[in-house]
Amino acid sequence: MSFEPLKIGKYTIDKPIVQGGMGVGISWDRLAGTVSKEGGLGVISAVGTGYYEQKEHAHKLVSGRPLDVENFYSKEGLTAIINNARKICGDAPLAANILYAINDYGRVVRDACEAGIDIIITGAGLPTNMPEFTEGYPDVALVPIVSSPKALKIICKRWEKRYNRLPDAVILEGPKSGGHQGFTYEQCSMEEHQLENLVAPVVEEAASWGDIPVIAAGGIWDKKDIEEMMALGAKGVQMGTRFIGTYECDAHPNFKKVLLEAKEEDIHLMKSPVGYPARGVRTNLSSLVETRTGPAIKCISNCVAPCERGVEAKAVGFCIADRLSDAYEGNTELGLFFSGTNGYRITELISVADLMKKLTEGE
Repeated sequence: MSFEPLKIGKYTIDKPIVQGGMGVGISWDRLAGTVSKEGGLGVISAVGTGYYEQKEHAHKLVSGRPLDVENFYSKEGLTAIINNARKICGDAPLAANILYAINDYGRVVRDACEAGIDIIITGAGLPTNMPEFTEGYPDVALVPIVSSPKALKIICKRWEKRYNRLPDAVILEGPKSGGHQGFTYEQCSMEEHQLENLVAPVVEEAASWGDIPVIAAGGIWDKKDIEEMMALGAKGVQMGTRFIGTYECDAHPNFKKVLLEAKEEDIHLMKSPVGYPARGVRTNLSSLVETRTGPAIKCISNCVAPCERGVEAKAVGFCIADRLSDAYEGNTELGLFFSGTNGYRITELISVADLMKKLTEGE
């Protein structure tokens, strides 16, 4: 079967494949720009933009790390990433993923709007006030990430009442995705919370608000998986981990090497300072965290509100901003390497163009 284009607000995505936002620095200008150029929706991660271009957009560093929120979420860095992605994809739709749990969420959303982003995607919490921060930018499409029909219902009710608008699309993320989950440890393995069992109820809820397009995410790997999601009523899919296995992915070669060498049993759920379980590859860092012998936790970047300025980082044994940025810089000893459950299936690097062809035409 061939796939219908995906409509998100005023934008049409020719191939209904959304590349998941991955930070720090995994989906920046090269990956997102190329995915959009190839007919999908490229998604820039707004996390850690102070690290972009050898940290030249972070005006204050401590121990080589961007100091505090305004430098870790650098407006200049985000603007440069969006501008450089535009040089690759031209006028094709381009999105930014901005986590609701970050400090300065509203400011970062406005920064993305000012830089000319078309679509904003937000998860890691219920973004009940998301439309507040895009006032004056009526063309910017808003896409929350949910893990249940109940979450979608809450968002739609609040948005309609407060802002007289509804989401332009919604991403339903199941518990096989990389990074942070919208589920507890226990729920991640429960049958009723698996993606294939959530799509139909969320599609039904979305339909009751005027047919909001549902994009399925978490563990989707190939054309067959995409077809299965479409058959359940999804209008598109989001895929993150598989795009790490591309030449254009902004990740350090060592990051790609970690995934290329990972076995199925190496990919596991772990505690996180964000308060949600997170999925990544078991590496040297895992042993350090388990034995409480990891690097000192100093909270230089003050990245996410739930961490409470390092309180939760100390409770779980690592600073997420520092460890994700170490992975971005290729430090395999101390880096945190997020991956979905299928990360071990990456066996070679290919181009984004070839990957999009495989996903839409088959292997």
